[in-house]
Amino acid sequence: ISYFIGSGGFRKRKHDNFPHGQRREEKENVNTPSALMTSFKSFQLELDTRHDKYERLVKLSRDITIESKRTIFLLHRFTSAPNGEEILSESEVKLDAVRRKIKQVAQELIGEDMYQFHRAISPGLQEYVEAVSFQYFIKTRSLISVEEINKQLIFTAEDREETTNMSSSGHDKQAHTWSLKVTPVDYLLGVADLTGELMRLCISSVGNGDIDTPFELSQFLRQIYDGFTFIGNTGPYEVSKKLYTLKQSLAKVENACYTLKVRGSEIPKHMLADVFSTKTELIDQEEGLP
Repeated sequence: ISYFIGSGGFRKRKHDNFPHGQRREEKENVNTPSALMTSFKSFQLELDTRHDKYERLVKLSRDITIESKRTIFLLHRFTSAPNGEEILSESEVKLDAVRRKIKQVAQELIGEDMYQFHRAISPGLQEYVEAVSFQYFIKTRSLISVEEINKQLIFTAEDREETTNMSSSGHDKQAHTWSLKVTPVDYLLGVADLTGELMRLCISSVGNGDIDTPFELSQFLRQIYDGFTFIGNTGPYEVSKKLYTLKQSLAKVENACYTLKVRGSEIPKHMLADVFSTKTELIDQEEGLP
């Protein structure tokens, strides 16, 4: 067969030199899954599994944050409620529910590196530290340590497995333990947020006629502030950011103590809270806060 090149002619194609059988074999080889494609499919499965776990942890962290905030709101009623012990008991029930959520987080992280999922669970852990430390301060007027927090995050359960024998059958009990440790950074960030709640506790205490609590809070917040200043810029970036808010809370509490000391005798107790609220707004405007 002859081919013509030029006007109206035909140009010979490259694959015309190969037999049809060889082209069919090459097509079959392309469709055959290679080792590389198998590896990429396994990588895809692993990444999808990790992404799904990350999303589940984000949802659990959101639930922990919400329940911890509700506990904090409840504890703020301690100063005005006639039955403070009932408030503390109810807050303990709420914190137990939060710890059950944290137990689910610990179960999700079995066999995993926690720091790979730390950003997903960090907001919830910070809010939990804030709630636990707030309750602990109301009870003991002191700061809870990170070791005491982590002791409460060790969970045990019994998994009963049936074993059958030819002669008899029974139940074997296997104790499983899950634990989740709050990192030092999460602890520091939670304590920094605690200072804002203590500032609100100071104002509400004065509004209820309690003039001793602000002076206790002033000394306590000053000790926390001194501890954070030792860290300074050597710590994580998030901690240095919280230092500004901590300083604001300390200034408001000290201003309340100053007002009580200087003008406490001439201002009626039911008006002291209004005076503090006005001064707090002035401090925020001077510092450029919304």
